[in-house]
Amino acid sequence: MTTDRYVTYKNIDCAGNSKLLMDLLRRHIDDPTRSNAFWEQFKQKLNRVGKPLENNGRCLDELFLIHTYINNLYEIFEQYDDHEALTLLDRIERECC
Repeated sequence: MTTDRYVTYKNIDCAGNSKLLMDLLRRHIDDPTRSNAFWEQFKQKLNRVGKPLENNGRCLDELFLIHTYINNLYEIFEQYDDHEALTLLDRIERECC
């Protein structure tokens, strides 16, 4: 069964899957040998998720960051041959973005 995201989000855990994807990402970007200036800035954004007072009143969430940086995410997961993360990212893109 495929879920048509344009009909319903029922039974799609976009928030949970987005949090899981960020955990998978952290395996890479928390390793100093795999990080760079971009990912260091991204980690700062991740640290402000759910904290609007620390982000000029804007409340970020993981799904917003995924949607905004989807190409960067594909790139890092492909670079490190992370099939689990690529599969989840593709699912999030199809179901939630």
